[in-house]
Amino acid sequence: MDKWIELVKAKMSELKITQTELGERVGMSQGGIGHWLNKRREPGVTEMNRVLQALGMDFLEVAMVIREPQQTADDDMPLAQKYNPYFRYPVNDWRAPFEVRETEPQPYSKAQDKQRFELTDYHARGAAFWLTVAGDSMTAPRGPSIAEGMLILVDPAAEALPGKLVIAQWSDSDDAIFRKLDEEGGQRYLVPLNPTWPKALLTDECRIIGVVVQATARY
Repeated sequence: MDKWIELVKAKMSELKITQTELGERVGMSQGGIGHWLNKRREPGVTEMNRVLQALGMDFLEVAMVIREPQQTADDDMPLAQKYNPYFRYPVNDWRAPFEVRETEPQPYSKAQDKQRFELTDYHARGAAFWLTVAGDSMTAPRGPSIAEGMLILVDPAAEALPGKLVIAQWSDSDDAIFRKLDEEGGQRYLVPLNPTWPKALLTDECRIIGVVVQATARY
């Protein structure tokens, strides 16, 4: 809600639109717009999208999100991120997923590309990319669970520490795998969240491609 308000206010300032003018575009009073922008009342997704449409912006999507926390000071945040906090990253394939990606996170634009991209407010440290979860190896009977069909965002520059969800690949395989990185007795293992799948020792023949920093399921 706070980001929506900040984004709307920034766009109104850019377009030099008053609350009265915005209300006329949306078909409501200036007072109603003021209640939303001052958090005295909370609009639903439909009303939020009406405002975005009136400002020439894209619709919101309802999503379930699991994400890594980001520590970013607002004062140090680039304006492009603060006021339009959406970045697009390519959706890659599990076969050599790291080979096709953008070199830097890009603010969202409406440019049409053959490559599929998905949006997020996560500002990656490295050349991040999305993968679509396949299979049930990370579907847990309880606790955190990443089901088949969910999109996961992989940041190759994030530090792979025990407890993190990671994408790994063995040197003799073209396909990558999605697992939790655990450590026991000084050894590191790649562990599925689904207990019916076996865990694997992390050896020198296996490399960590990146850390999963966000998982999203759209409805």
